[in-house]
Amino acid sequence: MFSTSILSRGPEVALLFTAQSDYAPYFYDNGPHSNNGNLALFSLSEDTPKGTQIYVLNGTDPEGQPVRYGLSFDPGSKEYFRVDPKSGVVTLIEELDREEQDELEVLVSISDGLNKVVEKVRVFVMDANDERPQFQNMPSIVDVPENTPSGSSIYKVQTVDRDTGSGGSVTYFLQSNDPNSKFAIDRHSGVLRIKPGENLDYERSRTHFVTVVAKDGGGNYNGRVQVMSSSATLTINVIDSQDSPPVFVGTPYFGYVYEVSSPGSEIFTVFAKDGDMENPNPVVYSIESGSDGVFGINKTSGCITLFAYPAHLRREIFNIKVKASEVNAEGNLMDFSVTTVTIRVVDLNNHPPTFYGESGPQNMFELTMYEHPPEGEILRGLKITVNDSDQGANAKFNLRLVGPGRMLRVVPQTVLNEAQVTILVEDSAAIDYEKSQSLTFKLLAVEIDTPERFSATADIVINLLDTNDNAPKFSSDFYIARIPENSPGGSNVVSVTATDPDSGLWGIVKYSIYGSGSDLFLIQSDSGIIYTQPWASLDAEVKSKYNFYVKAEDTEGKYSLAEVFVTVLDLNDHSPEFNENSLEKTMVIGAPVKVEAVDDDAEEPNNVIEYSIMKVEPDNIFDINAETGEIKLKPYIKSMDIVQNITNQKECTWSVVVQARDRGSPSFSTTTVVKIDITEATQLRGPLASFLMQSRENPMQILGLISGVIIVMVVVTVLISTVMFMRTKHSNKILPSRRIIRRRAKHRKQWNFQNPFKPQNNGENFMMKESEVPLAENINCNNNSVGTRWSPPAPPRAPLPPPLPGHSRSGECLWAVPTVSASVASKSKKRSCRHKENPINTALVSELKLKLEQKKMTNRY
Repeated sequence: MFSTSILSRGPEVALLFTAQSDYAPYFYDNGPHSNNGNLALFSLSEDTPKGTQIYVLNGTDPEGQPVRYGLSFDPGSKEYFRVDPKSGVVTLIEELDREEQDELEVLVSISDGLNKVVEKVRVFVMDANDERPQFQNMPSIVDVPENTPSGSSIYKVQTVDRDTGSGGSVTYFLQSNDPNSKFAIDRHSGVLRIKPGENLDYERSRTHFVTVVAKDGGGNYNGRVQVMSSSATLTINVIDSQDSPPVFVGTPYFGYVYEVSSPGSEIFTVFAKDGDMENPNPVVYSIESGSDGVFGINKTSGCITLFAYPAHLRREIFNIKVKASEVNAEGNLMDFSVTTVTIRVVDLNNHPPTFYGESGPQNMFELTMYEHPPEGEILRGLKITVNDSDQGANAKFNLRLVGPGRMLRVVPQTVLNEAQVTILVEDSAAIDYEKSQSLTFKLLAVEIDTPERFSATADIVINLLDTNDNAPKFSSDFYIARIPENSPGGSNVVSVTATDPDSGLWGIVKYSIYGSGSDLFLIQSDSGIIYTQPWASLDAEVKSKYNFYVKAEDTEGKYSLAEVFVTVLDLNDHSPEFNENSLEKTMVIGAPVKVEAVDDDAEEPNNVIEYSIMKVEPDNIFDINAETGEIKLKPYIKSMDIVQNITNQKECTWSVVVQARDRGSPSFSTTTVVKIDITEATQLRGPLASFLMQSRENPMQILGLISGVIIVMVVVTVLISTVMFMRTKHSNKILPSRRIIRRRAKHRKQWNFQNPFKPQNNGENFMMKESEVPLAENINCNNNSVGTRWSPPAPPRAPLPPPLPGHSRSGECLWAVPTVSASVASKSKKRSCRHKENPINTALVSELKLKLEQKKMTNRY
């Protein structure tokens, strides 16, 4: 049995549920400040990012049935949220804008499968500072009269910020870097005023541009405080007013009365205009003073005229005060200005300057002289006079010399009426025959204070004569030459070139060479070609670098030097040579032997040698380092057994044909036969073996070591003998009997050579064990042999060193001192180094026994 009913829960919430016999689910109402419940009166900031989980719908079913949640909006409304039906998590899916919609109506529902409850709730959108202030009346243009008093308000800025709180409050300031700005704004009201003490001036600036910045009070946005601002420009046009007097244009004023002028002649016209540009008033002119009744002025045009003849004028200069006055619409005179007009009574300038020579007017003067005359010298071959027939200022002119550089100077530079022209040398070095054989100058005479600026020109031509003022100069400060060695005598080495810009005999150059390196060379004195001496033989191996000086000299002994560097190029004229024609080497398995060849050529690649194996008998089991000449066994040969398996012989001498070839062109080579005996390393190990292996190239180092060991052993023996003698001397008389008894004891402990102080029960004889030494063709045994071991005796004194080569006793393995350079081993006696036992030296054992027994007896008593 089902029934449906709708319940009202106040003006903001409506309930819709379908009832069965069980109870309907319901939402928890946790209040507006909780983030879970029924979403009623929940507040959400408008800057919440889209995709944010903002709320959790939370409810329950009285019967404990699982519930599902739903969320929807009114038809036609924008959907801002989405809910997960199981978890009730509400997610924001659209961006919020409080300024557009500050309240959202949402239908939330909860259902247990049989009953469904729907509630209509309101969600409030809270403000974030995301809006900039908006200007309502800007940008704008305002007109302000220039006579507006300072401190007056001229405009009110209006803005709107749709944010709330501090984000919606607006303050104003002007954006200007000009400290002389004439305007200020009230930061709260936005009223723009003229600064106190400042005035607008139309004549100075007609337009002002003021940038107003509106800034809000700041607020939170996306988790941080954000302040937003806007700017707009206000254009202020300054309106002109009648506050400026007339202004004369083109001052200062100068006029002239000439000797041909007559009464009524127009001398000069002045012009003035009202300083107020927008509404100018008419201007009238008058003479205040200074005319002496001989000048008048037109009051409207400003034209000054002459009332008398020039001959009747008592002064040469008149300073006339002219007044310009504004006239208003009623015809009344207003503001005025006064200026001075200077009128000069002058002679008529009708004669230009003229140059004269010895025979009258002349416009070209010519002179021949030697180059580089002394500075300050007068060019006496030039006789020039200049004259202007006018009087006073019309006869005053300047002299100027125009030409290449600042070689010459004219005196005088200012002339009144007439003067003798003198030309002086100013830059002697620039007057150079080699640069220019002829110099042309312009002599100018130009009037100074005349309107006409009359002038005259004369040409001055100077022909230069040469002197020997230059030394020969090489084309380069040094010359680098290369010549192959063995070049025949008289071969061309290098050509040097020097030039002397002087003319005639002064320009002829002779060459010579000198210096410590010039003995093998000669030079042609005329051509500058350097040859080798006819008898000279150049050898790069003897000397490859030569340097000497070459001298270039003219007929008067002026000279210059250059350095010549000659490199003798090495030719590949020597074959590599081995240090020995036939080499005999002993190779220890694991250590290389080395062959060396020398090429007497001087340079690379002629003296760079590459080694190679040409032939090996009986079989090639070797590799060679092409650069160093080191010969070593192939990697797979690790022991003598492998060598014997290859040759089927126990003893074998290998003949290796080694070629040494240089890298020159053409390439030369030399071959030699290296006889190699292969042996396996001896059983010696440890630091001594390492030292012997490292000292193979220096046998003297090994001999030094052996000598040092022998000296140490002798010193130790002497010390021990002295101590034993002293103890025996002070011992009691019964000690020898007891010593004899002790020596006959049957329980005498045996001594192991490896540890003489450790009791042994495996024999009665004093023994030394030794591993077998591999067989080798050479009688020497390598102390660094791997896999073999020799245990030296360890008496109380230092052990004896191995015997020197060539002094081995019969039945003992002969010692070899291997070296890196594979020193030649003696072949006087070839026998196998492989044997099972090496007998102990009888004398050594007896001495050890005696010393040990003495020590024991001494310790007991």
